[in-house]
Amino acid sequence: MIVVDTNIIVGVYLPGQHAEAIEATLAKDGCLIAPYLWRLEFRNALTLYLRKELMTLPDACRIAGLAEARMRTREYWAKTDRVLELAHSSGCTAYDCEFVSLAKDLNVQLVTLDKKVRKQFPSVAVSPEEFVSG
Repeated sequence: MIVVDTNIIVGVYLPGQHAEAIEATLAKDGCLIAPYLWRLEFRNALTLYLRKELMTLPDACRIAGLAEARMRTREYWAKTDRVLELAHSSGCTAYDCEFVSLAKDLNVQLVTLDKKVRKQFPSVAVSPEEFVSG
């Protein structure tokens, strides 16, 4: 079980430069979990693809449905006080700290593409490449 940020979830369903590393991450541990925030961020990513005409609305709805079905029983609320504490002490956004907080609370790794999060939380946050090789 690993916490993944929204960029990893997006990478599961949409092609990108980190596709190989994300695929290897899934092969190593396919039990992805995330705070409920992932849904909002995922919808925003799909909206960007729609605006750039990189996909159709029916495709975006289908992909959202697949992602939501996969994550449905793997979503958690992060603790507000912990998120605020982490954001305050690190300079990272509260959005990012939702994922960090959940990983810390569950004592699992956070797999993220976010360099700042990895720098601020090296004990919990790793890149897909680091996760696969570690």
